[in-house]
Amino acid sequence: MGARRAYLDHAASAPLLPEARVAMEPYLAAAFGNPSGAHVEARRARRAVDDARDQMAELLGADPGEVVFTSGGTEADNLAVFGPEIGGTDGKAALVCTAIEHPAVLAACRERARLSDAPLREVGATKDGLVDLEELADACRPDVALVSVMSANNEVGTIQPLDAVAEVVRRRAPRAVLHTDAVQAAPWLDVADHAAAADLVSLSAHKFGGPKGVGALVVRSGVTVRPLLFGGGQERERRSGTTNVAGVVGMAAALAVTARRRDRVNAAVTRRRDRLGDGLLRGVPGAAETGDRETRTPGHLHVRFAGIESEALVVLLDEAGVAVSAGSSCSSGATEPSHVLLAMGLDLSEAQSGIRFSLGPETTDADVDAALAAVPGAVARLRD
Repeated sequence: MGARRAYLDHAASAPLLPEARVAMEPYLAAAFGNPSGAHVEARRARRAVDDARDQMAELLGADPGEVVFTSGGTEADNLAVFGPEIGGTDGKAALVCTAIEHPAVLAACRERARLSDAPLREVGATKDGLVDLEELADACRPDVALVSVMSANNEVGTIQPLDAVAEVVRRRAPRAVLHTDAVQAAPWLDVADHAAAADLVSLSAHKFGGPKGVGALVVRSGVTVRPLLFGGGQERERRSGTTNVAGVVGMAAALAVTARRRDRVNAAVTRRRDRLGDGLLRGVPGAAETGDRETRTPGHLHVRFAGIESEALVVLLDEAGVAVSAGSSCSSGATEPSHVLLAMGLDLSEAQSGIRFSLGPETTDADVDAALAAVPGAVARLRD
């Protein structure tokens, strides 16, 4: 049996929770019915979906009819960007998003703007990764129909002040729909409270211990989204396709566990994250932490190592049994510098030297010890 690996990439994907696996098992075998049908097997599957929807709605501060199941966070983000009507009197209502959004939002906004020949205003961030509220206010003019500001950043973990964002949007662009990508926030924050002011809220199950390939978009009452997928008219005509019954059941179970143990987990993970961060800053010359710990999720630690390229360090750490990331897992393998770090005002070399250590409920003190033992030598090797 091989040596234990230290998995510090929970922001990319968290392990499947045992409670989620147990909840899913009946719908992976005997209870295989299609919930769109009318017979007993179909009705059993539909009841499972309805129960999962009720559970998700309660945890997210929504009505059951406001929860739209998707194939994951990317589809939820794309539905949020492409779904709302944004036509103005001139047919070119503007879009606004931050320059630090996940690629599923940023690329979708750029494509919608291109297809609609509509203005897209990308708002910058502070050195700590917080949205620049003054710049946001300047971008939110009466012509704006859609604003997207993430709840927590996927690379550096900065938690955005959504109440302040919503106040700016409602005051400056009163007809705009406000979307938030809460994919990275859900493991750590009470989304029902944090994202209460948003009209559209995206989630992805595998970030908080659910299965991959399933997510949700909360669509508040009064907001209309046009479907991206056409067919059987499932999800109240907002997302056609046979529902992933096992997936949505597992997602609901995972979110319930996450909510129930959140305070205890957050405290333990914060302690380990801070020990890891303090140890790296002491043990590696030229190491610098990105952002402010006080405004980050408990699980995120982003450190820059002067004089190295992040992708090379990821490879060496993997060989040493420590799994980390150079940034967004959805752009893994790309050699371009992080768009998030550049938008925060870092220079090119700094943006190419960052490593994301992301901890989760399963992270142990031994995992932290393994990273503290492996990183200094790997950095020194690359510098040599």
